[in-house]
Parts: sequence; C-alpha cells; structure tokens
Amino acid sequence: MGNLNSTFSVIGATNHSKGERQAEDYYATESKAVDLLMGVEKFSNNIWECAVGGGHLAQKLEEYGYTVFGSDIIDRGYKDTQIIDFLTCTKTFDGDIVTNPPYKYALEFTQKALDLIPVGNKVAFFLKLTFLEGQKRRKFFEKNPPKVVYVSSARLNCAKNGDFDAYKSSAIAYAWFVWEKGFTGKPVIEWIN
Repeated sequence: MGNLNSTFSVIGATNHSKGERQAEDYYATESKAVDLLMGVEKFSNNIWECAVGGGHLAQKLEEYGYTVFGSDIIDRGYKDTQIIDFLTCTKTFDGDIVTNPPYKYALEFTQKALDLIPVGNKVAFFLKLTFLEGQKRRKFFEKNPPKVVYVSSARLNCAKNGDFDAYKSSAIAYAWFVWEKGFTGKPVIEWIN
C-alpha cells in the first residue's frame, strides 16, 4: 500500500509536504534555470525580479547583461532589494518580469504582472508543471494564454530558504511559463534540458 503522505510529499502537495512550508513560501531556484531560459528566450533590457529572495535568479540575469530591479516583501540579502508587496503594487513597469513567484500566490502574481507591463512585454515565471491544472487557472489561461511553456526535462531544484546544501535534489517537474502581453493564440509546449 505504501505511505500516501510520501506520495503527496514527492509531488509537492502543500498540505502533505514533509516538514513545515516556509512562511512566505520562499523556495529559491537554482540559477541553472536561468541558463535554460536564456537559451530559448530574449527579454527587454530591464527586468523586474519581483520575488527576488536571495538573488539567485537576479544575479544570473545580470550575468547575461540585463538590468535587474529586485524586490520582495522581505529583504533576504540581495543587493539593493526594494521592499514591495508585489500583489498590492500599482506602479507600472516598462520592461519584463521574470521570477519564481511564491507558488501559493502564483496565479495572483501572474495576473498582477500582466497588469503592470505594456502590451508586447513578457512575463516569465518558473512554476511547477501542475500550474497547468485547475478550473480557476483554466479560466485565466483562456483569457491570458501563455505564449510558450518550456518544460524542464531534467529536474531543477528549488531550496527552502535558499539552502541548497539541505535540498540537493527534487522530484517535482518545473517549467518556465512565458506570457507576452496581448498574445491571444494557442500556447506552444517546448522542452528544455
């Protein structure tokens, strides 16, 4: 029969995960995820990393030559982090938004990001592949389809509190979801390694 809680923990189900969830849902993304994204997408020079955490993604984006504005609800040590509650922000941003949002607020972050950028600009979010599921998200996708979903064929790691020494691997499938504001076609599914 097995242990049902172990199964839910492996797939990352919030209410069945091993141990307590991080209070603000801070799970840093390994920088390799940016390398994979940069192999398939180009962005405007200005990028807002709106859940910057410890700067794992922002630093890598800077290495690729982007100007990165980092914000979060808590300063976790990334240089010049602006303390901003993204979900209550009303200031528009003339650039693209790239982040790994807190998963429990991923839909709200996506809606907000699309509201804050101009038509033609991009939102790229690193999310669990299961973000494709759900009736509420389906309604959102019908009105706001991603342009491309890049499924990672290798397992990428997200570490609670940015502690990659304690979280060396993952059994969860992730993807980069890329929206282009104003896009109305059918999403393309691609695989990246």
